[in-house]
Amino acid sequence: MMATTHAAVGLALAAPLVWIAPELAPVAAVGALVGGVFPDVDLFVGTHRKSLHFPVYYTLAAALVGLVAVVVPSSVVVAIAFFLLSAGVHSISDWFGAGDELRPWHRTSDRAVYVHPAKRWVRPRYVVRYDGAPEDLVLTLLFSIPGFLAFDGGLRLVVLVGVAVAVFYTGFRKRMPEWFNI
Repeated sequence: MMATTHAAVGLALAAPLVWIAPELAPVAAVGALVGGVFPDVDLFVGTHRKSLHFPVYYTLAAALVGLVAVVVPSSVVVAIAFFLLSAGVHSISDWFGAGDELRPWHRTSDRAVYVHPAKRWVRPRYVVRYDGAPEDLVLTLLFSIPGFLAFDGGLRLVVLVGVAVAVFYTGFRKRMPEWFNI
């Protein structure tokens, strides 16, 4: 899935804090946005969907830090909890997309995401056929709604920019490998 989809999902996870703990909502949102995008940094460093994708470890850490955040609801703890939650959801959701190849619509890869405790790759499910597929854009649009409605100012601008990037990327995704000779 697109980074914009992962970011929108993260922001949607943080949106309820606007009503539950409004003073912590902005830091939760920032933590969730960064956590939603962070695992894809391994596109540039290491092995994509292995080096920074930890579906089990992020999720367990999110649960532990989330419990601490309930007991000690400080800005730092809440931001870390939402970072981990969003990174975990990102890592898990990549399993439902395509493989890690440059032209995922060809379905040549059997590697969706690496599960470290099991020491193996899980196969892609292709619920979202590839990053930038029309259904991926629909997910970005749907998950952008809670963040857009719950937050204002800079966070609302981030949502709008994310949607614009997603629309552009979806429009040109299949041409990009040719343009960059990859």
